[in-house]
Amino acid sequence: MVTPATGLRKQEKTPNHPLFDRSPARRAPPASTAMAPPPSVHMCAAAAALVVLLLLSVASPAPFAGAIGVNYGTKGDNLLPPATVASFLANRTRINRVKLFDTNPDIVRAFAGTGISLVVTAGNGDIPTLATKDGAAAWVAANVAPHYPATDISLVAVGNEIMDTGDPSLIGNLVPAMRSLKSALVAAGYRRIRVSTPHSLGVLAAPPPPPSASRFRPVDDLAVIKPMLEFHRATRSPFMVNAYPYFGYNGDTVGYALARPQGPGNPGVLDPGSGITYTSMFQAQLDSVFSAMKALGFEDVEIAVGETGWPTKAMDGQAGVGPDEAAEYNRYLIREASGGSGTPLMPKRTFETYIFALFNEDLKPGPVAERNFGMFQPDLTPVYDVGLMKDAVKTAAAPAPAAIVASTSNATTKLDSEDAAPPTAETKPANSSSKAAASAPAPSSGDEAAGPAPSKGGSTDDEKTPEDGSEGDAPAGAASDPAGGESSEAESEDDNAEGSTEKTAGTTPAPGGASSQATSLVAPISTMLTLAVSLAIRI
Repeated sequence: MVTPATGLRKQEKTPNHPLFDRSPARRAPPASTAMAPPPSVHMCAAAAALVVLLLLSVASPAPFAGAIGVNYGTKGDNLLPPATVASFLANRTRINRVKLFDTNPDIVRAFAGTGISLVVTAGNGDIPTLATKDGAAAWVAANVAPHYPATDISLVAVGNEIMDTGDPSLIGNLVPAMRSLKSALVAAGYRRIRVSTPHSLGVLAAPPPPPSASRFRPVDDLAVIKPMLEFHRATRSPFMVNAYPYFGYNGDTVGYALARPQGPGNPGVLDPGSGITYTSMFQAQLDSVFSAMKALGFEDVEIAVGETGWPTKAMDGQAGVGPDEAAEYNRYLIREASGGSGTPLMPKRTFETYIFALFNEDLKPGPVAERNFGMFQPDLTPVYDVGLMKDAVKTAAAPAPAAIVASTSNATTKLDSEDAAPPTAETKPANSSSKAAASAPAPSSGDEAAGPAPSKGGSTDDEKTPEDGSEGDAPAGAASDPAGGESSEAESEDDNAEGSTEKTAGTTPAPGGASSQATSLVAPISTMLTLAVSLAIRI
């Protein structure tokens, strides 16, 4: 059953809380004095324009390239080695961000030189040690220094859904650990690697109000969340949430959870405070987080989505679950995350988003759905098509390698990574009791709005670790003051304000095929230039 405090159990689906669930045009000279240019000039201009348009069409990545990442879990006994997976993602897909649930060195090393940025996770049990200067420095030396910058680590996640653990030691040390870790990264010369921690939507107050009135849980809001948001603002790192409409829907709200067009199957949910009618639970969840941040004065801090997804299989007879629905949700998510339209309360924002998950994982405990969130089978066969495969997109030339696909998210810069080795077990648990209510309106009969739906990935296991990301820093011998969080945060703000122009040393070539794809553009480009020149000559 669902309670506002603990959210929806994965095995059951019940209704949500009733309250939430430019230059000016050129003028032609007067007719009496205007002289038309020779036809050859017209043709030359047309040929030049043709070349430019063709080049843009060849060079432009798919609209979602760079904004969408994927969670790479390894709780399966039939998964391929990390080197194979990394090569597949780099050469066959448009995915250029990956989030790990640990710092498995074989997996981190596998992404070196691929151009794919990583989020790595420090285990929950590491948090008390990370809160100390020496502990944070040792962690960076062991888990970042051996791989960066060859592997593009863009972000380190400190634990996962710590606020749901109820552990005073972990919660009390969370922000100090984030500060110490950032200071250690700056001291080591890795200024552009961000630090965050993923939250379930259980960090929001219950019972959940409509999005515009959402707030963080009392006590936690001032004791933990506010100092954390101060850290995020100073370091220009994102506040990360795990948002799952799947855990908030019922049989009557499938259309709302899947963000289908407004109509009989999705009448939408009115937020009486803002007058906005939401037709997407995902947008309502993000706006709930935004309103809670705004209430504390931090509406400028970016929001990233650490996990979200939809399973292809669940309990027998459960409505709204299958490959079609999973593909529908993830297609919507890709458009939403990178289209730049934002949400009703955050217009024109782009959200760094990580889909859960890369693979179906047959060793995960819990409900059937836990083992069936994957977009790919263990043999790398797509479970469904959402347009992430390079060979599924019709282009005039071979696709550019993943290593040179630019990120469209406003939170990260990309860098190269080195190559790889075999897999180890992922540590992302499937503890349904830790899923907190997701703060998104969901329609229920006779009510205007509904409460937060729980997030999926919360775990209190020490083995579960936060995501990592990569930025454009090269190791530096000179260390800045790692002692306090504030000095390193200020330095990071200055660094992140500048565009990354550093070229990282020691990167290795992308896995086979990736580096060669760039040269394949030469033939079509030269052909177009030849055509353009011939057009001009024929005049």
